[in-house]
Amino acid sequence: MSAHVSTTRSVSRRRFLQKTGLALAAVFPALIPARALGRAGTVAPSSRVTLGLVGAGRGWQDLLAFLPFPDVQVVAVSDVDSRRMSRVVQAVNTHYQSQSVRHHRNFREMFTRAKPDAVILAAPDHWHTIMAVSALRAGIDVYGEIPLAHTLAEGRLICDAVRRHGRVWQSGSWQRSEPDFRLAADLVGNGRLGKISNVEVGTHGGAASALEQGMSAGPGDALLPPAHLNYGAWVGPAQWTDYNPLVTHANWRFLLNYGGGMLMDGAGHYVDAALWALGLDRSGPVKISGSGTFATTPPWDVENRYRYTCIFDNGLTLTVSSEFATGVRFYGERGWIFVDREKLEASDPDLLLDVPGQEESHVYRSENHHRNFIDCVKSRRVTVAPVETAHRAASIGHLGHIAIQTGRTLQWDPLSETIKDDPGAEALLEPVYRVSERFV
Repeated sequence: MSAHVSTTRSVSRRRFLQKTGLALAAVFPALIPARALGRAGTVAPSSRVTLGLVGAGRGWQDLLAFLPFPDVQVVAVSDVDSRRMSRVVQAVNTHYQSQSVRHHRNFREMFTRAKPDAVILAAPDHWHTIMAVSALRAGIDVYGEIPLAHTLAEGRLICDAVRRHGRVWQSGSWQRSEPDFRLAADLVGNGRLGKISNVEVGTHGGAASALEQGMSAGPGDALLPPAHLNYGAWVGPAQWTDYNPLVTHANWRFLLNYGGGMLMDGAGHYVDAALWALGLDRSGPVKISGSGTFATTPPWDVENRYRYTCIFDNGLTLTVSSEFATGVRFYGERGWIFVDREKLEASDPDLLLDVPGQEESHVYRSENHHRNFIDCVKSRRVTVAPVETAHRAASIGHLGHIAIQTGRTLQWDPLSETIKDDPGAEALLEPVYRVSERFV
C-alpha cells in the first residue's frame, strides 16, 4: 500500500477562473449569455442584490464569479484607472445589453450615488481599511479581498465597523469553500489524527513575481504616470513614491508601503485554513518568533524568504515558511494530513476514510464562496469567512512580519491584541501614513 493517498477532485470553480482569467479578459463580452445573468425575467429586480466593484484589476476575477448569478445585478464600477474601469464597464454592459452600469473614479461617490447593496473591494492593501469602513458606514455589505488590512490595528477597526453597522462580510479566503480544505478541517476537527501537536503552513516566497523575473526599479528619473491613471489617488494615504509601471497595478504587494508580500497573502489563505481546522480562528498565539531575508533590489523590500513560529496557549505550534511545500500539514498522534489547492493526502490512507459516527461535519459548509456571500446578504446570516476570522488569520501574518523585522520574540495577548513589554514592536501594529484618514 502507498505511504499516502491523494483524493482526486474536478477542477474547482476558482481554479478554473484563475486558469482562464487572462483569456476571458480579452474576449469576455461574448462569453456569458444574457439569460445566464438574469435578463430573461427569471428574477425580479426587487429580489436582486445590487453589486458594485472597487478595483477593476484583481476585482474583475471576482466579478466573473458573481456575474452568472441571476439574482445579482452589477450596477457600478470604481477605479482610479479610467481605461481599466471602462473595459470592465463595457464588458458588463454588453452582457446586460444595456448601458446601466455606472462608473466612478472615486469610490466614495459610488457609495453615495450608486448605493449598491454590496461591494467587492479589491484595491491594494493600503486602501483596504479606508474603503471598507466607508462602505460599512454607508450600509453596504462587503466581499473583501485578503489580507483584511494593511496593519493589524486596522483589521480590528474593520471588525468593529462590521459589528457597529450590522453588515455582512465575506473574506476572499475562498479555500473555505473548497471540498478538500473542508474535508481536511472536518478530519482534524473530528479527531482523526488524535491530538494535534504541530502544524506546518507552506506559503510562497516573498517577491516571486518581481524579483524572480529580474525586475528592477527602472531608470533613476521619475516617470510620468499615464493620463488615464490618477496616480495621486492610487498612492492615497501611503508614503509617496514616484510612479513606476513595474509597481502600479502589478507588483505593488512587494513594497511594504503598499502591501505585505506573499507572506501576507499566504496568511490570508493557508494560515486561515489551518486556524479554521484547528478551531483557533477567533483567537491567536501567545508567542511569535521568526527570521527571514528581505528583498534588496530597489524598490522591493518585502521578505524574500521567511520562517516564523507561533505558540498557542494549549502548547500547539504553528510554523509558517516559504521553504515548506505550499499548503497545510497537520501532525497528530496518528500521523499527518496535508492539503493544498490540488490534493488531499495522509500518512495513512485510512485517515481519509469515513468512520461511522465520526463523519459529521464540524465546520461551516459552503459549496461556492461567492454564492455563499450573496445568500448571506439576503438572509443576514454569517458567511463562511466572516470578518473576525479574516482578522485573526491576517494578524498572524502581521505578527510574523514584526517578529522577523525586529528579530525579537513577541509575547502576544490575543484578547487585548497587544504586544507585551516591547514598545518598539507594539508601535508596528499601527499604520504610518502620509495622509491621515478618519476611519471611524
